[in-house]
Amino acid sequence: MAQIDELRLMTKAARLYYNHGIHQSEIAKQMGLSQATVSRLLNSAKNIGIVRTTVNIPNGVNAEIEEKLVNKFKLKEAIVVDCEDDQDEMLIQREIGSSAAFYVETIIHNNDVVGISSWSGTLLSLVDAMHPVPGRTGIQVVQILGGIGNPSAEVHANRLTGRFASLVNGSAYFLPAPGIVGSEVALQVLLDDQYVKEAMQLFDRVSIALVGIGNIEPSKLLTLSGNIFSFEEQEVLRNKGAVGDILLRFFDENGKPVKGPLSNRVVSMSLEQLAKVNLAIAVAGGTRKYKAILGALRGKWINVLVTDRCTAERLVQEI
Repeated sequence: MAQIDELRLMTKAARLYYNHGIHQSEIAKQMGLSQATVSRLLNSAKNIGIVRTTVNIPNGVNAEIEEKLVNKFKLKEAIVVDCEDDQDEMLIQREIGSSAAFYVETIIHNNDVVGISSWSGTLLSLVDAMHPVPGRTGIQVVQILGGIGNPSAEVHANRLTGRFASLVNGSAYFLPAPGIVGSEVALQVLLDDQYVKEAMQLFDRVSIALVGIGNIEPSKLLTLSGNIFSFEEQEVLRNKGAVGDILLRFFDENGKPVKGPLSNRVVSMSLEQLAKVNLAIAVAGGTRKYKAILGALRGKWINVLVTDRCTAERLVQEI
């Protein structure tokens, strides 16, 4: 029996082709696959009994709710993994990271510029679950959030970029700066650094971005890295209505950026740059991050979401 991620692709392709009458060429474009791959998925779906007179959705594949998310938030893709109401956050991270890994393996192409965030436990799970992607050339992988911090945590940030680049036979470009600096003056000094400039010049060329979504309280990995705002600064963000962040760029429940003096101390891709990326993929789930995920979707900062079913069900019920 095929793995759950391949079953999900078979099911999605079959629903588009048989239930919605979409041509294989259009399905290929929509799903970011070759037409030959779509044809193979449809044939496999027939062979294992997904396709009969209707599409039979295998256990663990949440095609219907994925379609609802895509339609409600105008996404390019949604991937939803199973969950339990009281499921441990670390387990959710591993499961959505694994599904995101399979998705990335299928959509990455020659000469893509992949931007990857630092300090995300979920993205670490993605990279740990990825298999080598053979036959790809010319891929560049760049950190889009400063990767310097506490040495015991910095290894994770560099592993994200370096390991991913190795898996896709690409070149790694590190952003040699903290995610947060002490002052605007320090930020300007860093922005003038040759190696920081070289990495940041790739931001506008990113074709695939891989990001986590955070809430106001920083994750364990981010806290360990030292790239966090003080408690007082977090309170300022809350008072301004912030519910979460991507790349340490904060926004409110409607996705509107929350600006202030703190914004001028972050070394990362901007939300406006992220919104222009062809595939801006957020990998995030769990109750703690719900409001932040909703804000990111409402702001249209991302166009692909990989999350858990419990979160997805709440999202599609939002008014």
